[in-house]
Amino acid sequence: MTDDRLFAPQRRKRLMDELRRHGAVRVHDLARALHVSELTIRRDIVALAGRGLLTRVHGGAILPTELHQPPVRRQRPASTAFTIGMVVPSLDFYWPSIVSGARTAAAAHGVHIQLRGSSYDPAEDRRQIARLTAARQVQGLLLAPNLEGEGVDEMIDWIGRLPVPTILVERHTPHWTPTPQQLEWVRSDHALGLEMAVRHLHDHGHRRIGIVLSKGSPTSAHLAVGWHRACAELGLRDAFVVRESVALDVPGHREIIGGILERCRRGRITALIVHSDPDAMSIAQYFTEQGLTIPDDMALVSYDDEVAQLAEPAMTAVRPPKARVGRMAVEMMVSRLLEGRRRPPQRVLVLPELVIRHSSVTRSGAARRRRG
Repeated sequence: MTDDRLFAPQRRKRLMDELRRHGAVRVHDLARALHVSELTIRRDIVALAGRGLLTRVHGGAILPTELHQPPVRRQRPASTAFTIGMVVPSLDFYWPSIVSGARTAAAAHGVHIQLRGSSYDPAEDRRQIARLTAARQVQGLLLAPNLEGEGVDEMIDWIGRLPVPTILVERHTPHWTPTPQQLEWVRSDHALGLEMAVRHLHDHGHRRIGIVLSKGSPTSAHLAVGWHRACAELGLRDAFVVRESVALDVPGHREIIGGILERCRRGRITALIVHSDPDAMSIAQYFTEQGLTIPDDMALVSYDDEVAQLAEPAMTAVRPPKARVGRMAVEMMVSRLLEGRRRPPQRVLVLPELVIRHSSVTRSGAARRRRG
């Protein structure tokens, strides 16, 4: 974002978003990014520290830890506290922000999170979920199970019959599920996020756009929906779809990217949307080695915004609302536990954010009009 002036609540929200994503922030970096003085950022940090949302350190701030717990007034008496089990498929890349958001909401509501890391294996998902329910120490579950491939219906039915309320996180079920209760879920609206990227590139004159989807990611299916929908509404060709993982640690990634570049040249593609950040940065690096200039010869937009700002040039990216999804999941569960069946089931989509940087817009800011 390039706002020159932000009100204090907007500025502090941006500060907390960066803190949850990285675990620490520096006054100097935030002042430069938000176009304000370092004194303004220090005042924001003091205000947020007073609310127990962060811990001040020399030159910046960190998330509160057990060693740096500021005095925080409990919002709920201990007698009403719940324990919520949370099972996520990974404890790195993407999921830490969701867990951080969940823990922030849990602290605000006086509840405890029991976190379990799983994998993208349904058997391991069941094992971790069963451990939490067997101990009879949790009153609700936040789950992100593998819901792809064979056995999905059986898994959904099993989850629907668990002895405590369950909310799916960054997962969803079909509109109708034959379970004793209609399962609730909260997830990022990835399809709309992808549409944001397509429309951004279209607004800047691109008419021949392609998409590279990370192979094996549950997010890819949602991104494909947004891709075809946006292209249909804008009258763009939607045939350029690559389903490959091309991050630097993927064997043979250079050969794969070479094939993508050749296909771009044949199709006169001028812009690519790539999921996720490591793949987008790998493509940008290879294209630059081949003499292409970004964004003049090829505009790039990444999907995820975990490390996109570290690219050269800094990468425009769609940022899923990861921390917000975690917070909403806890808030929905607390509401369910307090109100029981009086509260109707909820299924919530949370909108992503498009963060515009230099990889998709020429430095002059002028839109290039390209016609297919």
